[in-house]
Amino acid sequence: MATNIDKALFQQPTGIDAAGAMEEPIEIEIIDPEAVHIGIGPLEIDIEKGEPSIDDFDANLAEYLSEGELMTLVGDLDSDIDNDRNSRKEWEKAYVTGLKLLGLQIEERTEPWDGASGVFHPMITEAVVRFQSETITETFPAMGPVRTKIVGKETPEKKEAAARVQEDMNFQLTEVMQEFRPEHERMLWSLPATGSAFKKVYFDPNIGRQTSVFIPAEDILLPYGTSDIQSCYRVTHIMRKTENEIKKLQQAGFYRDVDIGSPDKHIDEINKAKDKETGFADMNDDRFTLCESHVDLIVKGDPLCGADGEDEPNVIAVPYVLTYIRGNKTVLALRRNWEEEDDLRLKRQHFVHYQYIPGFGAYGFGLFHLIGGFANSATSLMRQLIDAGTLSNLPGGLKSRGLRIKGDDTPIAPGEWRDVDVGSGVIRDNILPLPYKDPSQTLYNLLNTVVEE
Repeated sequence: MATNIDKALFQQPTGIDAAGAMEEPIEIEIIDPEAVHIGIGPLEIDIEKGEPSIDDFDANLAEYLSEGELMTLVGDLDSDIDNDRNSRKEWEKAYVTGLKLLGLQIEERTEPWDGASGVFHPMITEAVVRFQSETITETFPAMGPVRTKIVGKETPEKKEAAARVQEDMNFQLTEVMQEFRPEHERMLWSLPATGSAFKKVYFDPNIGRQTSVFIPAEDILLPYGTSDIQSCYRVTHIMRKTENEIKKLQQAGFYRDVDIGSPDKHIDEINKAKDKETGFADMNDDRFTLCESHVDLIVKGDPLCGADGEDEPNVIAVPYVLTYIRGNKTVLALRRNWEEEDDLRLKRQHFVHYQYIPGFGAYGFGLFHLIGGFANSATSLMRQLIDAGTLSNLPGGLKSRGLRIKGDDTPIAPGEWRDVDVGSGVIRDNILPLPYKDPSQTLYNLLNTVVEE
């Protein structure tokens, strides 16, 4: 992470003369958290916060629009999000298949016989662990993740300012934002396997500071045909929050204070596969599923959505963030998503997209796509070699009906002798072992070739 510095470093504060003496003492009185009284000599300034309104740029528009307008917006948007989800069905199938190749769970097999080998070749898992361990040391060196770069002519003042910025940013990312490194490591685990991973950087009212969290690719929905997240007109983040987390955001004024109903029980195929591979089960998941869509909309009830101050609403969609509860479609927030001073109304970007190998569309290619077939073949060859060794060491065969062996079903242990009742003839004439071969050297060489490739 680098920070460019090219600005005035020191400015003379207002009220201080050239000699450094205050012209008049400043008296500041905080009447309450929303009202301040400032006195500078005979000059007195009272700052009071007025009543919130829809004209406030940071206002939650869902507080002021009618339920009919909100339901129209969320109804159309929910249909578009379903289309986004359906357009990547095959991608999700490849994702689920790839999760099995990680070999996090031993597969219990009954074919070709009960107890056959269920191991997985660790090809993809080894590559993922290696990528994660090497990348985290590069992005989080001992001196901290932030490095500054001075733009323009270097001066002692700029070097000192760069050192201060670097020290402060490293302190923020390593000490204040304690979730930054763990979330970064989680991202580095998911990225090489799936090909895409996301981070969301935003101000969290619950903890009162900036935060950076990892978002897996399955929780980010992009429309068909989009090429990158920067220019995408609809990015939907699927969130899961408990009732208490939602109430805390309502109390903070971030979400509007409405009845949120009951959680909608829905788990997609990818999360089901993850639970199966990691050994978890949804026993009593009481979280709500929220859709936070960063989308271009035409909000007719927004007075700031007019074209250059005209009374008629703009016919061009502009960026908003609309958050609603999936299932009952209760709208929690609708906020403007551009800078207040920006006349172009360019979308504010809250997501960072990491790609392992850029693909044809917005999602990148990962090891599941690039070597998934090799991993599947290596797993099959390894199982055949192990099963061949099992059959070679514990061979089976045919025996005549008249032959009786004490403890028929139990394999004979080394050094063990058992009684045999022979109906007629000799023992070797009543037993026919099947011609099982030792593990094939050809299969072993083929396995090594596949892994090497």
